[in-house]
Parts: sequence; C-alpha cells; structure tokens
Amino acid sequence: MFKKILIANRGEIALRVIRTCKEMGIKTVAVYSTADAESLHVRFADEAVCIGPAPSSQSYLKMVNIISAAEITNADAIHPGYGFLSENSKFSKICQEHNIKFIGASPEMIDKMGDKASAKATMKAAGVPTVPGSDGLLESYEQAEKIADDMGYPVMLKATAGGGGKGMRAVWAKEDLLKAWESARQESAAAFGNDGMYMEKLIEEPRHIEIQIIGDSYGRACHLSERDCSVQRRHQKLTEETPSPFMTDELRDKMGKAAVKAAEFIQYEGAGTIEFLVDKHGNFYFMEMNTRIQVEHPITEEVIDYDLIKEQILVAAGQPVSGKNYFPQMHSIECRINAEDPYNDFRPSPGKITTFHAPGGHGVRLDTHVYAGYTIPPNYDSMIAKLITTAQSREEAISKMKRALDEFVIEGIKTSIPFHRQLMDNPDYISGNYTTKFMENFEMK
Repeated sequence: MFKKILIANRGEIALRVIRTCKEMGIKTVAVYSTADAESLHVRFADEAVCIGPAPSSQSYLKMVNIISAAEITNADAIHPGYGFLSENSKFSKICQEHNIKFIGASPEMIDKMGDKASAKATMKAAGVPTVPGSDGLLESYEQAEKIADDMGYPVMLKATAGGGGKGMRAVWAKEDLLKAWESARQESAAAFGNDGMYMEKLIEEPRHIEIQIIGDSYGRACHLSERDCSVQRRHQKLTEETPSPFMTDELRDKMGKAAVKAAEFIQYEGAGTIEFLVDKHGNFYFMEMNTRIQVEHPITEEVIDYDLIKEQILVAAGQPVSGKNYFPQMHSIECRINAEDPYNDFRPSPGKITTFHAPGGHGVRLDTHVYAGYTIPPNYDSMIAKLITTAQSREEAISKMKRALDEFVIEGIKTSIPFHRQLMDNPDYISGNYTTKFMENFEMK
C-alpha cells in the first residue's frame, strides 16, 4: 500500500481524497495555488506545498511543479481528482517515468478513450451500441454534408477534443450546416488547440445516463449501476440522481453489461464512467468515457455503501475488484451548489462568505471545502459544495433535499441554492419526466 499520496487538485475533491487516505492510514500532501492558501484541503492534509500563483495554468496544470512537490515530499502516488490533469495522458506518463503511481488511467487508456472519435470506434469494436455517425474524424465539409444527407437531419457536430459543450453544434437543416461547421471548428481550435470534428445523428429527447465502473489490473471489471445526469445547463450538470427514474430492471441489466463489456474490452484499470445517451424508447448509445472519478460519485457511494476513492486506491495498489455488480438499495440525489446567481443567468459570484450554516440530519451529506470567512477566488470552477440526500424512496429523497436546502445558509455571495429549491418543486422533476432539454423551459420565479 502507498505510504504517501499527493492530491493534485483543490477544493472539495482534494478534501474528499484526504479523508479516505486518513482512514486508510496513508499520509497526504496537498498542493495549492496562492489563491487557495486558506482552503480546508490545505489545512487538513499532513503536508502542503504551494505550486504557483492563482491562474491554473501556472499552478494546478503546471506538471513540473506538481512532480517537484511529489519528489520533495517523497509521495509515492498522485491522485488527480477530476478536472485539471485527471485525464491528461502526458501527466500520467510523466508520473510513470518518475516512478510515482498515477491513481487513474494509464497514458495509453487516456489517449484511447479521451479522443471521442477513437473512443467511439473502440466501443463499436467491443460491440457496445454507438450513435450512428461518421467513422472517425471528418476530412472535409463536403464529407460532412454527404454524411448528413445520408443519415438525415437533425445531426450533431462534435469536437473530438471537446468538453463542457464546446465545439458542439446541433444542425436541424442543410442550409445551417456550413455556418455550424465553421463556428464549431473555430471554437474547438480556440478551446483545445484541435479543430477535428466528427458527426453523429442527433438523438431527440435524450436522457444522459452514465454507468459507474471499476476495473483492476487483471482485466476484470464490475459496475456500480447508473446515475441520471440529464438536468444540465449548457452541457454542465446541475443535479444527478440514482437510480434513474427512467430506468427499468431490464434496461439497467443491459446497460450494466454493456459498460462492463466496454471496460473489460479495453482492460480498463481504475474508476471510470461509461456515458450513454438514452432515447425515449429505451435505446441507449455510447457517448463517451470519463477515465477518472466523477463529481457526482457520492450518490453511488450512498446507495450501495461503497467508498469509491478507497476502491481507486486499492486497485491502483494492485488489488483485484470483487467482480460483483452492485445495484441501488436506496435513492440518492445530489445538488451541485455553485457560487452563481441563478436570477442573473447564473453569473459567477466569487467573493467572501460572511455566513455559512451547513444542513444536517439523517440522510444528509455535504461535501465542501468552504466556511464562514472563506473567500471564493474567481479563478476556478464555481462549484463550492455538493449537497446529497439519501432515503428509501425518491419521494423521501426529494423531501429531504427540500428540507436540507431550506437549512443551507450561505451569505456574502450568490449561490444556486434558490434554483435547486425551485427545482425540487417542479412538477416535471418530481414526476421524473425530464431530459437533457429540461433547462430550456425552466424559469426562475
């Protein structure tokens, strides 16, 4: 087992990893930018190293600084959390070269599954259902036009290096294709330094349902059931739940088997998610794979009583997975609490928290790194907390979430708490009748 793990991340996920490491008797090293000197993950780690100024390009993305911090503290493993360098094959390879265990996917696996076009081709070869579309990258606009004509509109243009909705364009008619092609390529080149595009048939009224998997270094994998992530704004998830209100036992069995087949086909090691689009008829299609822990992992932990971070560490240390698939025994909902103003188009709201009161009680979990007096820097993602409620039924989990949101007090900044409170009263949400288009018709009152 590892003696000391450096967490190459910040905020709540860094604190989450530190907690499990402490329970396992493993020493921890926090890294932080100058903007994060007062964050709780810095306070609770055994050691902390400043790795640069506030911009992430000069700190949390600065590989040489992170490796240096690992070497001077004699860390024998690095946990990357999510975001930042968690799916960076170059960083995974540098860790290998410095004899530091990267608690995540191998560089080869990240390259294979991180590029969406090659991931789709790999899943096709594995026999996992994929969305009809181009075979690999589009070589020209003329090829895009022909494939769209053959498939029929609507179609979706996607950047192969995309994420967070960048480089994606829905095209409903032929006359709109050229403009979408040019703007998507420009946006992708600016965001990722890569303007490669591919095309898929646009799945109408889809749900975004992902399957959590764990694979070991012996080629075996198991799944931990699904999470429904369909409530999104600009392709960013706002809330998640498990089990999905759309799911049937038969569909869960099919999707779980497909996810395990995908993981074992590529001999995947570590925690990951196979993400699917599911249409209104229950047909499901591989969308992408995330080769890291997910923001929404706590709801899975709550419904099957399972520490995903601990399992990541055990698998990275060479232990096998159980081979058993897990199914939800309860219902869990997560609300992402962001420092944003939901009454002003979710505009970011960094600044000093003057008052902070955390909700509590049976079935309530709060993952956060903030507190009264903490100043939220403007340099990073606006998520400041994850509020999770778990109960015997979906109705009870929603009631518990309403109560917990009413108890949650954060003053000094704007937060998304009022949005989530309204969401929990929305008839379509309460009935489980929502898709990825849900937010297009949602208005704050």
